[in-house]
Amino acid sequence: MCAIAGIYNLDGKPVEEKLLQRMAEIMKHRGPDDEGHYLNRNIGFAHRRLSIIDLSSVGHQPMSNEEKTIWIIHNGEVYNYLEIREDLSKKGYRFRSNTDTEVILYSYQEYGVKCLQRFNGMWAFAIWDERERKLFCARDRFGIKPFYYFFDGKKFVFASEIKGILEDKNIPKEPNEQIIYNYLAAGYLDHTEETFFSGIKQLPSAHYLIIKDNNLEIRKYWELDKNAGRDSYKKTEEYAERFRELFIDSVRLRLRADVPVGTCLSGGLDSSSIVCVANNLLHQGFGPSLGNRQQSFSAVYKEEKYDERKFIEEVVEKTNIQSHYTFPKGEDLLEDLDKLIWHQEEPFCSTSIYAQWQVFKIARENNAKVMLDGQGGDETLAGYHSYYLYYLADLLKSFRPISFLQTLISHCRNHSLSFLPALAHAIGFTFPDSVKLKVKKITRKETAGLNWLNEDFTQRYQYPSLPIKYKTHLENILYQALFYNGLPSLLHYEDRNSMAFSIEARVPFLDYRLVEFLFSLPISQKIHYGTTKVVLRNSMEGILPEKIRNRRDKIGFATPEENWFRTSLKKPIEEIIHSKSFQKRPYFNVEFIKKAFATHCKDKKNISQTIWRWVNLELWMRKFIE
Repeated sequence: MCAIAGIYNLDGKPVEEKLLQRMAEIMKHRGPDDEGHYLNRNIGFAHRRLSIIDLSSVGHQPMSNEEKTIWIIHNGEVYNYLEIREDLSKKGYRFRSNTDTEVILYSYQEYGVKCLQRFNGMWAFAIWDERERKLFCARDRFGIKPFYYFFDGKKFVFASEIKGILEDKNIPKEPNEQIIYNYLAAGYLDHTEETFFSGIKQLPSAHYLIIKDNNLEIRKYWELDKNAGRDSYKKTEEYAERFRELFIDSVRLRLRADVPVGTCLSGGLDSSSIVCVANNLLHQGFGPSLGNRQQSFSAVYKEEKYDERKFIEEVVEKTNIQSHYTFPKGEDLLEDLDKLIWHQEEPFCSTSIYAQWQVFKIARENNAKVMLDGQGGDETLAGYHSYYLYYLADLLKSFRPISFLQTLISHCRNHSLSFLPALAHAIGFTFPDSVKLKVKKITRKETAGLNWLNEDFTQRYQYPSLPIKYKTHLENILYQALFYNGLPSLLHYEDRNSMAFSIEARVPFLDYRLVEFLFSLPISQKIHYGTTKVVLRNSMEGILPEKIRNRRDKIGFATPEENWFRTSLKKPIEEIIHSKSFQKRPYFNVEFIKKAFATHCKDKKNISQTIWRWVNLELWMRKFIE
């Protein structure tokens, strides 16, 4: 894991070396082990290295081919690099290092842009092809690794983090008000190529860009195909066996490292599955570990509602791993908030991000340099309980009343929900989007609960919408969660939190082979009556503790923020919403906000996530814009 940065002056002006150095220096936390630069007239690369594979000096970047006609800077890992390297060696390529970066370099030399189809992993890289005077940049299939850029027709500036681009003082720091509206009104983040900074964009996941002859072209190289992972499986046991094969191989590949590897452990299905599978593989001799035992890192709380230690201890007892705990508190968040906002670079939707921050912090203190995490499991396996509503709507739409009632009753029983509200929600989802939009406009539901927004501001922007690709509600919401609304922002948080402590985070559930297989499955392998993640549960029999394999509740990285805002963080929040800068923002109905916050503090209503959006946006504006 590293930091990359570069400048390509299309007007022919030479690149300023000191600017490249500043861009690299401000991202030093991403790569504290080494630094390198490449300048060639009007193009320049900068790199900060976090040494994970081949720790020797031959892994130094920027890296070139033998003829020095192709140069690369790379952030991420191509996990199947050993297999690709073997194929390239048979074609006559000679390798100087044992890095995956050199494998990417020669894969490009051999296959051109088609090399991307061969990679399994996470990456953001830039390649300068001097032979064709061409810049080639690419990002992995799911956008696990970041790639930001500014392009005005005269210069192209890119970096792993936006703060690197902002080192060019000629690039304006202006807020993108459409993105701010999307964030405030809908809680959307990383759902588009646009960022909170006007003029600065991110290369979309599964895309590459080429600049040649002063023209910038962006193309998609991979699309999720529902049929790509389909096979002749018919029995539940066959689905489970295939999932287990793919999942174990995904974890095995992500244990490849020359440094210690640890695991995030929440006590849920996803992280517990990774820990148990990784533990079995480590005992078989795959991958390194921290000392003699695998080490896990968890955020826990004194409040029973948020604490998952009883599940974590089940995993610890079964695997004999060494567990580490951190106890996030509101007071600690206040102390770390300035650093957290600086590292995240863009506003985020809840303080749950801080729990993850604390987990990576204790991992760093215990010498972990790579961490496995469970991101992607909920989006690919329909793990969130809200997905039931979409599934129920599909059952109604397909005229399956018996299955509908059985599923609804099971869901309500398993999660202690009221029957009638769940029924009403499910029925509402069956109406066509055109009808729902008309109802929203008539009832003003589109802006319901948004009275705290300035009316002039809301009238200037459209409520965000996401693409519809499939025939069923559930398939569409899973696709949107994977590529637009949900996972992209979670990966953003994970990248910044892990890199703040110079740790590489790896996500086994996002092996593209596994994702393609899961999207090809019948819905019954994800949701069946009142049970989620069916195929995962079935595949982990004998691997997971039964108490976890059969658990129905879900917490995740939640924090007790609603209580923090009423106690330790109450005064700081009041100071923010009463400040002159906050009251001058064109986004807020300040008087309504003051009353709403007072209502929350009296414990009459929980609007903690809304409160956080007010506060976080204001602090972001102060940190990056003013």
